[in-house]
Amino acid sequence: MSVATPPVTHNERLIFTVARLLEGVRHVAVGASSPIPAAGAMLLRALEEERGGAAVRLSILGSVEHNFFTNGGVELFDCAAQGRIDAFFLGGGQIDGQGNVNLVGVGGYPTSKVRWPGSFGSAYLYHLVPRVILFREEHTPRVMVEKVEFVSAPGVTPPEVYRRGGPKALLTGRGLFSFDAERGGFRLESVHEGHEVAEIEEMTGFAFERPETVPFTPDPDPATLALLRGRVRDELAETYPGFAARMAAEISKAA
Repeated sequence: MSVATPPVTHNERLIFTVARLLEGVRHVAVGASSPIPAAGAMLLRALEEERGGAAVRLSILGSVEHNFFTNGGVELFDCAAQGRIDAFFLGGGQIDGQGNVNLVGVGGYPTSKVRWPGSFGSAYLYHLVPRVILFREEHTPRVMVEKVEFVSAPGVTPPEVYRRGGPKALLTGRGLFSFDAERGGFRLESVHEGHEVAEIEEMTGFAFERPETVPFTPDPDPATLALLRGRVRDELAETYPGFAARMAAEISKAA
């Protein structure tokens, strides 16, 4: 008697979407607190190896197994300046319709009532890494705002400012957006299962373009899902054991 495969979970859908967004890159760098982007990069690497092609190089800051940097951020910045990093992930406490990111806080800078970790090298990497994917699972009006209160990293810059990098997409817990650098704005590309366009419009503080019919975000095929639930989850456990365990629990619950 065959056992039915548990349905795709929310996190697995996000991970597969990340893998699709990274197709074609040679080297992707991921921050130390980014399990979903890291899993997406691992999934892409596993798929490329199964196809017999050259696999994407993955650098997860803080990982022993999946990181060739020995001096953390310093080497990351050097690699970005040399054009040796093709993709990076950036989030923020606030993200607005021009792709600006706020990592500092809200409520009246410099005496902000709510403080976040700080900008670190976000603006630097935003300008230099060709494919920056904005990722924030929370999709509410307090995060997706009309205008950020503090610009940690600008999504667009004047024509005279040299810039080879910038936002290419925004992935949230509700949907996927692409970013048009010339227009300086987002376009809704797909909605995750369980959500609706009207809901996304209500939960988004900035205006965005959209096609007449917005499709659902694709799910992985059975072979890709098996790879994600096997090899990728095992690899992920080295750096993010708690998240890997939660993924397993979600699958058991969905079964």
